[in-house]
This record gives sequence, C-alpha cells and structure tokens, in this order.
Amino acid sequence: MGKPFSLILLFFAIISTFDSYGQRKNLQAKSISENISIDGKLNEAIWNTAPVATDFLMLEPDNGRPISPNKKTDVRILYNNDAIYVAAILYDDEPQKILKELTQRDNFGTADHFGIFINGFNDGQQDFRFFVSSSGVQMDCLATEGGEDYSWDAIWDSEVSITEYGWVVEMKIPYAALRFSNDEKQTWGLNFYREIKRDRQKYTWNLIDMKIGAALPQTGQLEGIENIKPPTRLFFIPYSSFYVENNKEGTDNKFKAGMDIKYGINDSFTLDAILVPDFGQTKYDNVVLNLGPFEQQFNENRPFFTEGTDLFNKGNLLYSRRIGGSPSTYLYSSDENVIASNPSTVNLINAIKISGRTSSGLGIGVLNAVTEKTYGTLRNTQTNETNRVVVEPLTNYNILVLDQRFNQNSSVALVNTNVTRNGEFRDANVSALVYDLNTKNNKFNLTGDFKYSYINEYGDNDNLNGINTAIQIGKKGGKWRYNTGATYVSKEYDANDLGITFINNFHSGYVNLGYRILNPNSVFNTFKINTNYYAEFQNTTGRLQKGEINIDFTSTSIKNDYYAISVYISPLETYDFYEARVDERFVNLPKNVYSSFYFSSNYNRKFALDLNPYFTVTSEKNRVSYGLKIAPRYRFSDKLLMNYMIEAYNQNSDRGWVAFDGDAIIFAERDRRTLTNELGLKYSMNPKMTLNLAARHYWSYAENNQYLTLQNDGSLTSNSTFTVNKNSNFSTWNFDLSYSWWFAPGSQISVLYRNNATDSRTEIDRRLGNNFKNLFNNNLNNILSISVRYFIDYNSIKNKF
Repeated sequence: MGKPFSLILLFFAIISTFDSYGQRKNLQAKSISENISIDGKLNEAIWNTAPVATDFLMLEPDNGRPISPNKKTDVRILYNNDAIYVAAILYDDEPQKILKELTQRDNFGTADHFGIFINGFNDGQQDFRFFVSSSGVQMDCLATEGGEDYSWDAIWDSEVSITEYGWVVEMKIPYAALRFSNDEKQTWGLNFYREIKRDRQKYTWNLIDMKIGAALPQTGQLEGIENIKPPTRLFFIPYSSFYVENNKEGTDNKFKAGMDIKYGINDSFTLDAILVPDFGQTKYDNVVLNLGPFEQQFNENRPFFTEGTDLFNKGNLLYSRRIGGSPSTYLYSSDENVIASNPSTVNLINAIKISGRTSSGLGIGVLNAVTEKTYGTLRNTQTNETNRVVVEPLTNYNILVLDQRFNQNSSVALVNTNVTRNGEFRDANVSALVYDLNTKNNKFNLTGDFKYSYINEYGDNDNLNGINTAIQIGKKGGKWRYNTGATYVSKEYDANDLGITFINNFHSGYVNLGYRILNPNSVFNTFKINTNYYAEFQNTTGRLQKGEINIDFTSTSIKNDYYAISVYISPLETYDFYEARVDERFVNLPKNVYSSFYFSSNYNRKFALDLNPYFTVTSEKNRVSYGLKIAPRYRFSDKLLMNYMIEAYNQNSDRGWVAFDGDAIIFAERDRRTLTNELGLKYSMNPKMTLNLAARHYWSYAENNQYLTLQNDGSLTSNSTFTVNKNSNFSTWNFDLSYSWWFAPGSQISVLYRNNATDSRTEIDRRLGNNFKNLFNNNLNNILSISVRYFIDYNSIKNKF
C-alpha cells in the first residue's frame, strides 16, 4: 500500500489515543430454576430479587438528559439453561395517552416501544436487537454501524400489559436466537431502549453520546451468566404453496413445495439454504417508463437475499437481483418472417449462504446460488417452425467476504464475486479491498476501497480488466462535520454480472461540510445544514461530466414536524457520455438549478401529510421540469391505517436519445408527463394477524415534438428526414390484497390475491380513463396464492426420535 498509506494509519493510531468512551454500566443476571410464564404480569416472586437497570438517559432529541421520574424505567434479567428472561416496567403518569397502534411484525408504527440490545461477544461490532411495542408487536434486527437489518427474524416470546402506572413488558429470548462464545463465564454487551412516541423521545440505559460517530460500542455490560452452552441451532422451515393464475391465455394451476434450512455450524457461523425456492408472494416492483441509457434498479424483496446480508454488502459489489434476473444474452432476428421470444427471468435452482464472525473479529461470508439453463425461441411465421436457443446456460453465482474488525469500530475486508456460466458464455470476476478506519472516539474516519474486475468475454470480444478505487477522509462526530474524497474508475471496469455499475471511465473529487445541533433549542428539536462541492471528469477527454454545488437543510420542529430544503446548482455546461449510447460520443447539458421542499407532519396525529414540490430550471429556453408529491395518511384506529400518494411530474422540452439512423444518432425534443397513484390499507386484527391492501397505478408518456441529430461537438441540430414514430405511452397497474397469520412461532399462513397489467404503445392518449381501459381490457393478469410455512426447531423434536 506504500508509504503514504502507512503514514495515514500512523496518524489515526496517534489521534485515536486522545479520547475514549464513557464509563459502562453493569447489570447482573440472576440464575433461576423455576418456570417463568410469559404473560406480561410479572407474577413470579423471583423477579423482585433480580438486580435492576434504571436511570435511563435520552438518546433523542435532548441527548444525555435524564429521564423524568414519572417516566422511570426498571429492567431485570433472569436466565436458565435455555434462555434469558427480561422484565421491564415502564412507568407513565398518563397511561391513557400511551400510543399503541397495531402493525405487522417489524413495523414500528405509531406506538411506544421497549427494546433490548445484546452483543454476545461484547466487541462493539454487531447487536441482536429485540423490540416490543405497547400493542404487543415484535420487531427484531441485526444492527451494525452500517444500519439495522429487519429482514432477520428470530423466534422469541413476549407479552405486554397496560397498567394504571404505565405498561409492562415480559420477554423470553432463547439462546438459539443469539450468538455468543462457549466461555464458562459470559460477559455481553447490553443496552436497553425506550421510545415514548407521543413525545417523540428515545431513551437508552447506557448513554449513547451523539457527539461520537458510532453507537454500537457505547453499551453497558451484562454479567453473571455462567455455565450455559449454546444449543444446537438447527431449524427446518418446510413450505407448500398453491397458485391459480388467470389471464387472456386461460387458467393455470401450480403447486410448489420446498424447504429452508438454517443450521448453526458453531457458536459463530450459520448456514442458510433454500431448496426449491418460492418467491411468488414477494412485493411487486415499481416499474417506470425508462427512456434513459441505464437499466432500472429494483429493491430486493426475496427474504433469502435480504436477511443477514450485512457482510455481503461490503464494497457494494452485490446486486442480488442479478440472480434469477434477466438472461445475459437475448435473441433477435434480421429476418422479418422470424419472431424472437426472450424469457424475462431465469429460474433459481437453489442457494446457500454461510456467514458469521469469530471471537477475534473475523467475519466470513460465502453466498452461492445456481440458476438453470434457459432458452429463447425463434419462430418462423411462414412455416410455423420453432427453434429453441440457449440464452442463459447453467450459471453459478458466488460471493466470498473476509472482514476483519478491530478496535470495536474499524475494519478491513477482502471481497470476491464470481459468475461462471457453462460453455461459451461470458464469465466475470471482481475483487475488492475495502477499509473503514476510525479513531477511538469515532470522530475521525478514513474509508476507501480498491476494486478490480475481470471479464472473460466469449466470441470475438477481448478480455476486460478494470479498476475502481475511492478514498474519503473526514470528521463525523460533533456539531461540525466535514469530509473530502476522490474516486477513479477506468473505462474497462465492469461489475454488472453480480453487481450494478452505471458509469465508468471517470475521476471525481468532492468536499463536504455540515453543521448540526446536538440538543434542542427554542425552535428546533433537530437541525442540520450540509453543503457539498462535487466535480466529475471523463478520463479520455477530461471533459466535465458533472459539477454541482449542493446545499441541504433538514430540521424537526418543536412539534415534531419535519422540514427539508435542497438546492443543487450546476453552474457550468457539462457533457453526458452515456445518453448517446455510442462509445466516446457525448451530448452537451445546460447549466441548471434543482430545488425541492419537503414537509412531513408529525405521524402521531391521526391525520398526517407529506408534501414535496420540486423543480429544475436550465439555461436552455423552455427546458424546465417540475413535480409535486402529496401523501396524506389517516389512522382511523389502532387497527386501521390508510396511506395515499399522488405524484405528478412534468418535463418540458426534455432532450434524449430515441434511435439510430444509419451512422446518425437521433435525439428528440419531447414533453414528458408522469402521474403516479398509490394506495395502502392496513388492518391489524391482533399482533399476529394482518390484512393489507397495496395498489399502484403508474402512467407516463413522452411525446416527441421534433427530432434532432447529435453532432460530434455534442450539440443537436434539427432533423427533418427522420419520421419514425418514437413516442412512448406506458402504464402499469398492480393490486395486492394479502392476509397474514403467524399461527405459531416462526410459522405463517399467507393468502395473496394479485392482479396486474402493463400497456405500452406509441399512440399518445392524454385521457386517463382511456389508459385505464387499455390496461384492463387487454392485459389483466389475476393470481390467487396460498402459502403455508411451518417452523421446526430441532431441539423441540429431537427427543421424539
């Protein structure tokens, strides 16, 4: 890494000795032999003999302020050979005002909450967090400094009760839901959390100082647990699903069955496997009319690829939608009598992942998936003969991560992703070194990476070798925060086989400066202002691709309404090297200013409103865009909530690529209109049974006013000879009505009725009703599915065998 990098490490080693975290609180757990009934009543006398954790301190908004005596919080912990037991008494002098909205699991909603944060290795690296709302809804997650992963679900028990003096929480957390060493005497990192929703106040038992840039190391300690052994962590989750699909082609019935397996290899590592996967009930994608040069990126909604993936996201090399996504090749025909049909997705055969972290802080992650051989079809319309052609062979996807953490707040990781396709198809390999170094007080930070990609092209294409490297250094703690960084990406860098890369062949630099208040004042509960200066240049020509000055204000008022203002200024003409779709060709972009205002009223109120107007003006005459998003919500009761969103977006005299005409690159000056409507209804019958409705209608059209020819200098000139209709009128509809019942721990019955439709044409029709008619008359697809998943713990059945 050379002398400069060594000097940077030495600098961080020196200044890391200046500060340390505050004193950590301690709590003793008490061993028990009697049974504890999880009923939220604390009737067992043994609870009164356990040591108490109390004296909570505010996390937000007035960081460090002691909790009011009439909101006193007392927590006790018991343990036996199977689990730890948690009892929390949350005093409240106005218990009738406790907010307690019923929601689905992992949705906090508008309710008070209690939580426990456990780090079984006491290393400040990862928390297992368990929350219960005042209505009895469970939330759990894996937490690192990178964020909280709520797709992780553990099996544990909890009950709550509202009392005349507040509310009570009782929890049982089996050791199978945790990770810890096999030491005879355990010392765990521990913190407790309380949120009083009506006041929008959050408290923790051990102070989390907001002036420090990392929260996880700022925990107390749990001591007193002795002579326990981690149980066998082996879980089977068989499932069966039945689908009835109806469309204009007829009706089709499908039955699927499979199994998920989770196995604790040891106290640190877990194996997850899916056999015969079924993702038929995952959330639909919010598809849009995409006229740009890049693909639309979608969220990952499949649980296997979202749960516990913190390790695999190191270096941002994994875009898991590649697995089971579109084929890597496609069929086309120059013969007008031959129609090419291409599949939209590739079926996943199976997938496994192994992940965990040793007691020395070494995280190891391996994810492997296999997709099946997939064919496209060529059909001759005259002879009606068909020919099947492989568009995606049997393919193996693999990612390996080695992540060494140290000093409770720093890490260095090695990452490798590999895609191997059987036969004469493209293979890809990407490797990365990723580092995140922090001073002991977490105020100063150095991050960066070095990535190398290798593409084994097939056919007449050459192999490609590319690099992508970035570095950032700055201050992330305290009122004033700043950082600066730079990035270099070579022309040949390509991580798109298992990741997602939009642009390459550029270098950039930026400076960022921000200020925030750490405690409320007479006007604001929170306030932040941030300014960023960014410049990006194309490597080959040195032309400016992007040059921006950004200013952002965000704040929360005393009444807990949220406000944000953003202004992005591009004061210079820039050059877009991607819109032309031809290597090294570019189009000139005008100077422009983008501004937006965002308001979100306090969600504690039954009626709340989100409002977001935004606009862009440019130095080109009539080339402007503007939009407005309005999202009201109304909470009819603790059980019933309605959300609605409408967004209208207009682009006048927009300019973009539409076609090739021989050697000419054709652009169009066009007007674009987009209207999006979304409706959500949630009715929770109890903490384990919920009915949900989600509906979305999206309509967008682009009407070309005149065609233009791109010149070599990036300018556009009028073209009167190109007359092909390249207008776009696109609409899509999604409707999901779902019922979910967690009928046993980890076991679920779900019923989904879904209908969806898509319509795309070149004729522009500005009447909303006609677009609805086109959708429902020709393309409506209806699916009814029923799925049952049953959780089996090996420990509960082993004696039966």
